[in-house]
Amino acid sequence: FNASAIKPVECLKEAWQLIKDDYWLLFAISLVGALVAGVTVYVLLGAMVCGIMGCYLKKIDGGVVKVEDLWAGMKYLVPSIPIALLFIVPIVVYFVTMFITMYSPLITIAVMGEGNVDSSLLIGTFAVAVLIDIIVAVAMTVVHSLIIFAFPLLIDRKLNAVDAIKLSARASLQNIGGIAGMIVLQFGMVILGWLAFCVGLYLMIPILTATNLVAYRKVFPRIEV
Repeated sequence: FNASAIKPVECLKEAWQLIKDDYWLLFAISLVGALVAGVTVYVLLGAMVCGIMGCYLKKIDGGVVKVEDLWAGMKYLVPSIPIALLFIVPIVVYFVTMFITMYSPLITIAVMGEGNVDSSLLIGTFAVAVLIDIIVAVAMTVVHSLIIFAFPLLIDRKLNAVDAIKLSARASLQNIGGIAGMIVLQFGMVILGWLAFCVGLYLMIPILTATNLVAYRKVFPRIEV
């Protein structure tokens, strides 16, 4: 793989140029894949992610994408399970932590009684809760950054899940600056999408996905058969 190969803004520009002709097709594929994953309580998450990424990679590599290409991800249903779990578990932990810490000040009041709670204790409890949320969020981001290339490696290089995770982690560490830049750039795009009455957030999905996969191609160039 290539080290220090990711330039976030260039990846974004190239991604748009590559997918703009099939933007709505890729949007529909992403939407259908997400709906299927959700309806199946994320049992098919790995398969759908593989199918979606396979479509985007096909387009990036100059192929012709069809809606039915999404279902090619089903053959990765079992192989993708470890990667899907590594993706889902940190999110679940984050939201559980958020739920617990969000209500910790209320729990403090309930235990000690409203009139007996010192304001400094309440502020301290809130501060600790926020700190825990930040730590868990950073940990989740680190895990997701390390496996950012795992799904595409599974379908593009035909690796098993463990090898894909290991190789993704090594490649991510060798491209940490570019990945960090992409996270910041994409976070900004998500905020802009959210400000556009949240509708823009959904419309950003094809661009965000394509940007990640263009970055993948910079690190793992296509192997000519």
